Amino acid sequence: MVANNPLFRGRWTAKKFGATVVDDIWPEVIFFTLIATMVVLVSEKTDANLGVSNQLLTVLGLVLGLVISFRTSSAYERYQDGRKMWTNIIVASKNLAQMIWIHVPIERPLPADSVKTPTSTIQNVVEKKTMVNLVQAFSVSVKHLLRGEQGPYYEDLYPLISFLPRYANAAPGVMEGDDLDKLPLWHMRDEHDHLLDQPHSPSIILPEVEPKMHNKEQTLVDSGSSGPSSRRASRPFHNPPPRANTFDPEAALPQIESDHPLKPARNPPNITIYDYIPILRIFRWIGRRLICRRTPPEEKKKTPKRKAYHDIVESHVPLEICLVLSNYSAFLMKNGLLQPSIASGYANTITLLQDTVSNLERICNTPLPFAYQAHLRMSLWIYLALLPFQIYGAYGVITIPGTAFASFLLLGFLEIGQEIENPFNYDLNDLDLDYFCLTIQRDLHEITAHTNPDPSEYLFTKWNQPFAPSDRRTAAELTANPDEPYTTVDGGAEPGAGSIRRTLVSGWKTIDSITREKK
Repeated sequence: MVANNPLFRGRWTAKKFGATVVDDIWPEVIFFTLIATMVVLVSEKTDANLGVSNQLLTVLGLVLGLVISFRTSSAYERYQDGRKMWTNIIVASKNLAQMIWIHVPIERPLPADSVKTPTSTIQNVVEKKTMVNLVQAFSVSVKHLLRGEQGPYYEDLYPLISFLPRYANAAPGVMEGDDLDKLPLWHMRDEHDHLLDQPHSPSIILPEVEPKMHNKEQTLVDSGSSGPSSRRASRPFHNPPPRANTFDPEAALPQIESDHPLKPARNPPNITIYDYIPILRIFRWIGRRLICRRTPPEEKKKTPKRKAYHDIVESHVPLEICLVLSNYSAFLMKNGLLQPSIASGYANTITLLQDTVSNLERICNTPLPFAYQAHLRMSLWIYLALLPFQIYGAYGVITIPGTAFASFLLLGFLEIGQEIENPFNYDLNDLDLDYFCLTIQRDLHEITAHTNPDPSEYLFTKWNQPFAPSDRRTAAELTANPDEPYTTVDGGAEPGAGSIRRTLVSGWKTIDSITREKK
């Protein structure tokens, strides 16, 4: 998410202008400025006066201004809704991880007459940690879904779910079987199916020290070297050019061998000159028609497009992860390992995750109707084309910069609405989904670092003064003799409950007096 000015954050390059709409609207601004120049030159250099009455200017300008304002406001509302939905995912992921890590017991003694095989402490910890990793995998799978990237074979997703069953009738732990029994999670229904027929070497993620900060613009790089500094044993799918200051959070994930090529965690579209000068696409199209050359289907599939909306996509991965987490809840309830109230919160959290994904898909797969967009843009073009004729009589030569400014203003707002209505892609103005996923990853690992100590291990120590400021004695001093009733520091109240109440009231008075600024 854009928190700072992206133009001056990090190393400056020409691509930084992608955070503005200048690179999208400048051809149109120049076109309408040329029309204004033509009107001024013809009117100034010839006897013809191209100026007309400006009575229609006010009415049309007001209507177009209101429509463009509505267009931008609706787009920003979708942007905000997307951020709110990701907040729900972050909160629900942390809540779900806390319920698993804190409330699912590690020690699970069996009754004397039980025929079940007892589980060890390490088995139970591995079980809980694996489920927390699945919670992390859920957010990553949603990120790829919203970016139109289907399937589970990604460098930041596959290591977290590689252990899940692959075939309906295979024995536990077996990763090979009949394709007719392959479960929906492992079907590769995406734009890279043609890679399955190509030979490849197994992809293994190698560990490396995690960098200190996250930069949205950095991608997974530095894969071509073959020494100890190589971050990947092999990258059969994606080999970007090496670059200094590499940011590779996938190095912290498990090292799991993959039976298919792993696609990069970030796969932004390639920005070409045609994105900055759209009119050149016409000449490219004409050139291809002249030489009768067509783009191969494989190349079309391999090259992502720089557009606001992908084709409507579906993904089994988030749903499959929710099914596994729900099945784990059923297992815990069946074996009496989860209290009913916690189980209810567990189920509600999974429901919230599924509801949030549905809302995100609604934003992602529901663009503004094409008829509305086309009519609005054509109406604005006609208005800007006629604008120089209507203001020439009043402004003269100033018509040229006036038209340029009006074009920049109106076209800019219209383009901003189109830019942010789907905030899940790789543009600099889009939400930083990678940052959200990394935040969840850090928070979940912080949760699993909690050791679940008994409260008595840290409450009754010399480092705790529970009654401060009215009583500065430590918890260790207060509880040194449990049989002796509590007395206030000055001994002015009856020992026991009366002294405790007086101490608490005295503490409130002291705090109320100290924390109020005296004027």
